Amino acid sequence: MKGYYGKYGGQFVPELLMPALEELDREYEKMRSDKKFQDELDYLLKDFGGRPTPLYHAPNLSQKYGIKIYLKREDLVHGGAHKLNNALGQALLAKHMGKKRIVAETGAGQHGTATAMAAARLGMEATVYMGAKDVERQKMNVYRMELMGTEVIPVETGSKTLKDAINEAMRDWVTNVKDTHYLIGSVVGPHPYPMIVRDFQSVIGKEARKQILEKEGKLPDSIVACTGGGSNAMGIFHPFIKDDVDLFAVEAGGKELKEGATVAYHSASLCEGKEGILHGAHTKVLQNKDGQILESTSISAGLDYAGVGPELAYLVNIGRLKPRYITDDMAVNAFNELSRKEGIIPALESSHAVGYVLENAKSGELGETVIINLSGRGDKDLESLIKRRDGNENS
Repeated sequence: MKGYYGKYGGQFVPELLMPALEELDREYEKMRSDKKFQDELDYLLKDFGGRPTPLYHAPNLSQKYGIKIYLKREDLVHGGAHKLNNALGQALLAKHMGKKRIVAETGAGQHGTATAMAAARLGMEATVYMGAKDVERQKMNVYRMELMGTEVIPVETGSKTLKDAINEAMRDWVTNVKDTHYLIGSVVGPHPYPMIVRDFQSVIGKEARKQILEKEGKLPDSIVACTGGGSNAMGIFHPFIKDDVDLFAVEAGGKELKEGATVAYHSASLCEGKEGILHGAHTKVLQNKDGQILESTSISAGLDYAGVGPELAYLVNIGRLKPRYITDDMAVNAFNELSRKEGIIPALESSHAVGYVLENAKSGELGETVIINLSGRGDKDLESLIKRRDGNENS
C-alpha cells in the first residue's frame, strides 16, 4: 500500500491537511523524474553544498581498534551536517510548487540552520520552531539561523524539545498551508515525507557505495549510523538495502535504558519503543501504558526524540536492520577519542555511531571493514561539553 512500509507509515493527520499532502505527493512524483529539477538540485548540492563529501580512511582508529574504519564525512557539507541535502531538495521543490514561505522544526539546530541556508539561497521566507531546552543547548545555531534572516520561535510547551517543536511547526502549517511548505528534517511524519527525505538524503549512500568500491574493490562488511528520527541513517542505508552488508542503527541510550511514568531516560525508540502514532505516522514510539508520549532524554539534542522513521521500524521488524544503543557517557568518550586520534571533532549525534564501533570493534560483529556515517561536526556541542566537564551541566 502506498505510503506504508509493511504495517508502518501512513497518513494519520487532520482532514484539513490531506489536500496539502496530496499536492506534495503529486508534485514530488513529477519533479523526481524532471531532468531540469534534478540538474538544478545537483548544481546546488555541488557548488553550494560542497558535495561529494569524502570517504575518509581513519588510520589511527583503525590501527588501535583492529578493523578498517571509514568515515563518510557529512560534517564537511556546507553548514556542518548532512541536513542541507534534504533542506535544499525540499526548498527547491517548494519553490517549484509556488510556495513563498517555509516552516521547519529543529532539534540540534542543524536542520534549522540548513533550512535557513536553503531559504536564503532561494529567496524564501523561513520560520523555524525549536524547543526552548534546545535553544539553550544550541545557542550558536540559533544565532546562525537568525543571521541568515530566519525567524526562530522557542517552544515552551511539553518537554521543550524536538517533539514539541514538530507539533508547533505542524500547527503553523495547518494555519498557513496555502502559501507555506513544511520542510520536515527527518524521515518521520505522514506520507510522503519519509520517502521524500530518504530520497534526498540517499545521496550519502550513493556516494559512499561508489567510493568504497573505488578504495577497497568491494562493499563494506557493515555500515553504522546514529539514529534519532533517522534521516542520516536512511540516507546512507538505502542504497545498500539489497546488498550483503550489515546495517546498524545506533540510538541514544541516555543515562540508562529505563522509563518512568512520564519520562524515558533515553531516546531508543527502535530498541524499546512500542507501536503507536506520532506526528502523523504509525511507527515505534516511546509511550506509557496509557499511550501517552514519554519525554525522551539524551545528551544529544538531535537524537532526543520519542519516535523514529516508519521505514526504519519496518527494516528492524523484518530483520534487515540491527538496532543498538550507547549511553551518554560512551558517546562523550567517542567524541574525545575521535578528536584526539584523527583530529576530527564529531557532533554528539554522530559520536553515538562512533562510540558503538569503538566499543564493539573487537567483537567480530562489525566484520573487517566498516563505514561510519559522520553526520555532523561538533563545534555546536562544545559549550555544553565544557559545562559538563566543569560540572555545570544544568546551568
